[in-house]
Amino acid sequence: MAKNKDETRKDRRLIGVVIPVGALRAEDSIGVGEFPDLVSFGNLCSKMGVGLIQLLPVNDTGYQDSPYFALTAFALHPLYLKIGALSEAEAFSGKLKALAEKYNQRNRFPCLELLRAKIALLREIFDANKSEINTKAKSGNSLGKWIEENPWVKPYAVYRRIKEANEERSWKEWNPQIRMNAAEIEASWKDAAYKDEHLFWVWIQEALDTQFKNAAAELAKIDILLEGDLPILMNEDSCDVWAHPEIFHQDLSAGAPPDMYSPDGQNWGFPIFNWDAQEKNGYAWWKARLKTAEKYYSAYRIDHVLGFFRIWASRREDVSSSSGLGRYVPYVPVLTKDLEKLGFDKDRIRWVSVPHIPTGEVWDAVKEAMPAADPADVAVAVENIFSQALDRIGNEELWLFKKKIKGSKDIESLFINPAGKAYLEKAWINRLFLEYEKGLFFPTWFYRDSRAYKSLSEKEAEALDALVEKHFEASEEIWEKEGTKLLSLICSASSMLPCAEDLGAVPPCVPRTLTSLKILGLRVVRWHREWDEEGQPYVPFGNYPELSVCTPSVHDSSTLREWWDRETDQDVFTKFIGSPSLPKVYNPGTAKIFLGKIAGAASRFRVFQIQDLLHLSRKWYADDPASERVNVPGTLNDFNWTWRLPALPEEIAKDADLINAVKELGETKPAKAVVKKKGGDGAKAV
Repeated sequence: MAKNKDETRKDRRLIGVVIPVGALRAEDSIGVGEFPDLVSFGNLCSKMGVGLIQLLPVNDTGYQDSPYFALTAFALHPLYLKIGALSEAEAFSGKLKALAEKYNQRNRFPCLELLRAKIALLREIFDANKSEINTKAKSGNSLGKWIEENPWVKPYAVYRRIKEANEERSWKEWNPQIRMNAAEIEASWKDAAYKDEHLFWVWIQEALDTQFKNAAAELAKIDILLEGDLPILMNEDSCDVWAHPEIFHQDLSAGAPPDMYSPDGQNWGFPIFNWDAQEKNGYAWWKARLKTAEKYYSAYRIDHVLGFFRIWASRREDVSSSSGLGRYVPYVPVLTKDLEKLGFDKDRIRWVSVPHIPTGEVWDAVKEAMPAADPADVAVAVENIFSQALDRIGNEELWLFKKKIKGSKDIESLFINPAGKAYLEKAWINRLFLEYEKGLFFPTWFYRDSRAYKSLSEKEAEALDALVEKHFEASEEIWEKEGTKLLSLICSASSMLPCAEDLGAVPPCVPRTLTSLKILGLRVVRWHREWDEEGQPYVPFGNYPELSVCTPSVHDSSTLREWWDRETDQDVFTKFIGSPSLPKVYNPGTAKIFLGKIAGAASRFRVFQIQDLLHLSRKWYADDPASERVNVPGTLNDFNWTWRLPALPEEIAKDADLINAVKELGETKPAKAVVKKKGGDGAKAV
């Protein structure tokens, strides 16, 4: 059977561009990119020979500026609605013009301020057209049919109504806290007292859906593949977790184990999925999510695909500094009987799984922080720590945490000496095993640094290491089975092309599974290196797998320009690409060489942040390369996620040098693979 046009585009080698919708510009937009603006940007891409546009997530995040903190996996962000295109907005041209004049000339958009202004204007428009909108919402009419086709909008509207009434606080902080089952949500939806408020949010969503679908259709007409971004996890404060608590484990918080970039690990605050519950209802939530995304996209990026295999989870009682005390879910646990076979009795099992705190260490921590204090004051501070947090083991100079201490959050809330508190937070992690359920143990991330491990004999340590390794090997079999099952389901539930974000330390089963399912992985040039080899050389572009997306930078990193000017080892990278005389400061010539080499990667898609492409022309250089970033991870400010194109797409399209330079990237042939010669360090292209 012949492939349709969309399927053919997915199989082609393409040059792509990444851009947040908010970064788009148009003469009729209000200070931020809006869905219809994708059409003019698509025309620019078509002129440049760019065949793929990848967007960051576009779901409603409320008044959170990060697109990865969605209030739902279904509703679109009101920020991206082109209000002037609404038929009901005809009488509001003056107010639209005033908002445009206020915000359109800014280099970065004030996300929350602008959102509030747009929502306020939308309320005015809705109130002025309420009768007409109510008529459309009746069964059989246009809006009524849309509601029937999008059942997720009912719980979303109820959730937004209650959230607005509670000043946008998390649903766990609503006063009173309101939890509803499906029947109660339906009853609230039908409550006449709330009809207009519910309809307001529905009206916005229908308009967003229409505008986004129309823009996506226009891109398809000019042969551009539109790729979305579907974060695997959901925000704890979301309609989905509120309305469907049964498909999430809310007592656990997803994150990442410690690494060279985050020595304490990461705790993102997102609940993890209850896959058993999802399986019982046929994975209805995921299937509905993919069906919704398929209305707009031909491809999608799965953020943190590793989470389909295993997820690093911390208990809600622990804060981010205790992520090292997390565990993998799923995992083949070490059992009490496994430890008993190693000769561990009840007391020794407690020794390896519960923090034991020597009296002297508490005194030392406080005395070191109070070197000039009166000894009596030091004694009071120490005794306060013991009385509030610790219980002594008989007459020993060893202490255990009180039973009321359930996690590091409890330690953080104690009114004790700050140095003592810092010591206790570290002591809380100091254990060999985490007993996460009665009789079920997981080796802590730093278990070899624990007091308990260091007390073992050499023979005991070897036996325990072998036990841990055995359980990790058994767990990897489960991870592969789990990942294969879930990703197979995801792939079969949609015609969209899946692309995976598979960065970080991934077990070998991940690339095997992605390859077997023909899911494209991600290769970020600056991080795609032979980390286990001497000198950690970059992987040759010809050795990139065809089933991959190659990119020089991502939304959480610096642009290629800033990376070259301020971060990388220029000599090493220059040698790698074979251009020894590059300038120390990035310029269009440097960009042409770098992007040309990257475009020659064997990957099916070579995707660039639009900033990296704009650097092919001096005309679009910002004074400070750091100002061109989309996001700086680990920071909270008004800068992140607010970058905008430096000019209208129509103006950028007039830059002939830029257009021609980008076109050349699309004509670049894939580099030849490099194979190391056997018996030596040399290599040859094949």
